[in-house]
Amino acid sequence: MSFTSLSQHAAAYLVARFPMALDPTPAGGGGINPTPNAPGQLTGLVNKLLGLIAWAGTAAGVAGVLITGTMMAISVKRGESSEHMSRLGLVLGGCILVAVAGPLANFFLGGAGTTTGQPQ
Repeated sequence: MSFTSLSQHAAAYLVARFPMALDPTPAGGGGINPTPNAPGQLTGLVNKLLGLIAWAGTAAGVAGVLITGTMMAISVKRGESSEHMSRLGLVLGGCILVAVAGPLANFFLGGAGTTTGQPQ
């Protein structure tokens, strides 16, 4: 028995066994429209974790700028030339990425799962 005929037999069995699966509107009259809402306890934990990650990213960015600035000052004092400007560019790029991660995700996800409290 081929995969195609097996899937056709399975579909025919499911249609015969569960005919209500083909009805797009349930007996209540309205269509099914689930909303992607997480439980309140899980939402609190995820928000706390994301806040902690954002704080750690900001702290790492500040530390990176301070370390790069210190290395630049030491190199200038010694008379050495090095590629600290490229390092500073990478650190600042990381800082910008951390700063825009939340608003960017909110823009692309469209505020999914947030409620405004206004009646619809």
